[in-house]
Amino acid sequence: MNINLPFTTKTKMADVIHLDYRLIPIIGRFGINYGFGNKTVLEVCHNHSINVWFFLEIINSYHNSDYFPQEQLQNFKAQLIIDYLKRTHKYYLESKVPEIEGYISEMEKRVAPENIKNIKLLSDFFKEYKNELVKHFSREDDIIFPYIIELEKSLEVDKCSVDLLTKIRKEPISKYERTHDDVEIKLSDLKNLIMRHLPPVLCKELCQKLLMELFRLEADLENHSRIEDKVLVPKVKHLEQILVELSEK
Repeated sequence: MNINLPFTTKTKMADVIHLDYRLIPIIGRFGINYGFGNKTVLEVCHNHSINVWFFLEIINSYHNSDYFPQEQLQNFKAQLIIDYLKRTHKYYLESKVPEIEGYISEMEKRVAPENIKNIKLLSDFFKEYKNELVKHFSREDDIIFPYIIELEKSLEVDKCSVDLLTKIRKEPISKYERTHDDVEIKLSDLKNLIMRHLPPVLCKELCQKLLMELFRLEADLENHSRIEDKVLVPKVKHLEQILVELSEK
């Protein structure tokens, strides 16, 4: 399917945001600050030492859910993809989660006495979700990502250590596939708790804002998971296969 991509190297960075404001946090994850004036995407990426082709694939895929350049993204180094994913983890935990916690905290302050238990239920549910999210990201940041980087570095020097070969055979990346399911299900349950089961809490505006942010987080996480599941995991499987074959020569 031919898709006309709106963002190219010649697009003004300001026009990227004008066309799709949802890309504001995505751009921020690349360490790009505002005040880029009339500079193009290419100029801004050059000034920030950002791989412009990777940047374009990411923002175009976030902008258009029908566009997902799986093969193109797999051509980038695993280290580059991982750096972006880790910055995304940081954004969720340091920005998005605290924002949602703030809405819930404000609801606890404003709620009528007869509904305190309901908001407490909501708060406890989100704490469980946050703990699940932290555990999930920690496993990726501390175990899976370093393993992937080790694979890539070993391939670069055309040598695989005995320890790494053992890891490949005993703990291949396939064991970690689709580990997002629990996180996604909990977030869906949280939204349904608000929409279907939470009685009126007399702070409708806050509840609406909270629900909007949960939907935005869900959409962002879906894009994030898509990169991990459809780009990084297949790339790692290929790295594992090459290194195993190399060790058998």
